[in-house]
Amino acid sequence: MALDQNEQKTGSGQGANAAASAGKMSLWGWLIFIIVLVAGGYYLYDRMTGKEKSTASPWRTDPSRAVPVQAATVRSGAFDVYLEALGTVTAAQTVVAHSRVDGQLLKLHFKEGDSVRAGALLAEIDPRPYQVQLMQAEGQMARDRAQFENAKADLQRYRILLKQDSVSQQQVDTQEALVAQYEGLLKYNQGQIDSAKLNLDYTRITAPISGRLGMRRVDVGNMVRASDPNGIVVITQEEPMDVMFTLAEHDLPKVVQRFYAGARFPVEAWDRAQKNLLERGVLTTVDNQIDIATGTVRLKARFDNKAYALFPNQFVNVRMKIDELQEVLLAPSAAVQRGSVGTFVYVIGAEGEMSGKASVRQVTPGHEGDGKQVIEHGLAAGERVVIDGTDRLREGSNVEIITLDGEPQALPAPGGGRPEGKPGEGKPEGKRSEGKPEGKRGEGKPSEGRPARGNSAEGAPSQSPSRRPQS
Repeated sequence: MALDQNEQKTGSGQGANAAASAGKMSLWGWLIFIIVLVAGGYYLYDRMTGKEKSTASPWRTDPSRAVPVQAATVRSGAFDVYLEALGTVTAAQTVVAHSRVDGQLLKLHFKEGDSVRAGALLAEIDPRPYQVQLMQAEGQMARDRAQFENAKADLQRYRILLKQDSVSQQQVDTQEALVAQYEGLLKYNQGQIDSAKLNLDYTRITAPISGRLGMRRVDVGNMVRASDPNGIVVITQEEPMDVMFTLAEHDLPKVVQRFYAGARFPVEAWDRAQKNLLERGVLTTVDNQIDIATGTVRLKARFDNKAYALFPNQFVNVRMKIDELQEVLLAPSAAVQRGSVGTFVYVIGAEGEMSGKASVRQVTPGHEGDGKQVIEHGLAAGERVVIDGTDRLREGSNVEIITLDGEPQALPAPGGGRPEGKPGEGKPEGKRSEGKPEGKRGEGKPSEGRPARGNSAEGAPSQSPSRRPQS
């Protein structure tokens, strides 16, 4: 009996598990079905809307329709050739103001960031120890001078007595040596006095150059020493400023020969974004060797920096003018395209026409800069090239110029140049006769040449008369 009961319990448990498993599988099946259904609906909707968008695009449905473009005229003129490089602003002079004697810092006579002139007083060190040294040297000088004067007077007496044969020649010679000794001692004392005066002057620290002060490096009350490498403050000369930059060695022949012959190369310093011109200067130095690690040579240009636009260690973009081309063909850089056929432009209609066909013309470009491209071969002055809208053009594409040389152009009115609905000139194209609203279903189709309101230019589905509401 107990065995039968266990078998019944086991069977009932297995049946419950099977029922639960079947329920779970059924639930997962419904979830998968719903997901597939939603994905399929989204795919069909995307295909339908994409087809409508592609059908509504006039450029795809009507290749003969004119593409609106912006154009510019090729002109002949002068072109400046520049070399560009990255540069760093460096001060013409940078000096650390040091104390030349040891002592306690008593006063600071400047404010951080001030502009100072050469010789301006910056700080004072306690002068009393050096005043005492000066007094000692002057006292020693006075004592030795008195001994010198006495020895000199004795020498005069000995010389008189020698003439009277009252003293020996040896005594006179000894006295002369003593006078010379005191004379040398006086010179030594004078050197001690001058050294003490110099040290006393060094207690007043002055600016060695004109420039702008940085942050102070020591506070009042601290002991300063001549051996201290930090100094008291850094002075940076701001007028003029130098810019260090490098050029590749293959550009060096364009510069160095003319530079050594006395030519002046104008240099421009631009900000990091190359949007603002900071300062104009001139090339002053070309290094005497090429860096073998980078294959570049260092150059230095000097700028007046009257407006203080340049700052030490500032990063700048450098443009150096190396040549000026005369009477060359210039086209906007945006007109020049590059593809499998090489470098080309789209040339459109003759001058004065506002529409025409675009033709591909291969060109040989030269120097480029400031949004202009030198054309060496392939174009002539007065021809017009496309600068915007080239992505929709092909050989022979119809184009309509909406902007020429940056000026908007007047376009012809729709429908053959006649304004819609003007009195006395017939019915506007695309309007229905009999005064019925345009585009009403089941009452005729729009006239040729203009689409009905709400429909695309071509390929829109027609309205079936059978769908008209019954009266």
